[in-house]
Amino acid sequence: MEKKQYTADVLLFFVAATWGLTFTVIKNALGDISPFTFNSLRFLLAGVFMALISGQRLKNINRKAVISGILIGLFLFGGYSFQTIGLKYTTASNSGFITGLAVVFVPIIVTLLTRKLPTLFALTGVIFAGVGLYFLSIEKSFSLNFGDFLTLLSAVFFALHVVAVGKFSPEYDTPSLVTIQILTVAVISGLIALITEPLPGSITTPVWMALLVCAIPATSLAYLIQNWAQKFTTPTRTVIILSMEPVFSALFAFLLLAEQMTARDYAGAALMLAGILIAELKTPGVETERT
Repeated sequence: MEKKQYTADVLLFFVAATWGLTFTVIKNALGDISPFTFNSLRFLLAGVFMALISGQRLKNINRKAVISGILIGLFLFGGYSFQTIGLKYTTASNSGFITGLAVVFVPIIVTLLTRKLPTLFALTGVIFAGVGLYFLSIEKSFSLNFGDFLTLLSAVFFALHVVAVGKFSPEYDTPSLVTIQILTVAVISGLIALITEPLPGSITTPVWMALLVCAIPATSLAYLIQNWAQKFTTPTRTVIILSMEPVFSALFAFLLLAEQMTARDYAGAALMLAGILIAELKTPGVETERT
């Protein structure tokens, strides 16, 4: 068991690092491709991969499961759309930390739906994250940077996605449900891209690199790894390891994009990471879920 737990932890670090890398490679690719076009290609490739994994299971899925998968996919579409567009106007490191706030928003959404007061830990996490967001993103005019604002909206949609997955996933076959979610994002992104964005003349090297990282390793494969790994390691260890995602995003942004962080940025990032950990570790029903 110890060997499998070690393997699980290593694979979860791989997932966190891969998710962290996506912010840098997407930021780099957006100079050569429009956001919805990129997301349509990313999720089309991921959807085909998941369809192959699901195999015969897709034949047994019913109408209710399809509707549920599409609904969850709409939240996923909102998350990735706002995140990708936001990356055009903010740094990769900021995007990574603000996206992590999805975990803080989950207990808030659950509170609104259940009309039950949040736990002290959830409230503490929100306060830490809010102060961190102020240090990281609020400008001298006390306004939120446009790219950071869009990324904040993406975090809300990712939180809604987590809540929706928690509600519907126990009722249906997981690979099939994930396949529908991913293909929903691909179809909607593709339709919007056809209407609002020019077709790319060619797929450049930065775009190919981003697709190679994001389509299967950071989407379908990461989801499958996470589900396997959690059979052999504790939820607490999983949460701590996956919470390293924004740290990896800042590291890769520094190494590959030469993004610099000020002392104020580091203070904000530390407070946001603390808020995320407090909300994840001590709030019942909050699970890290990314696809």
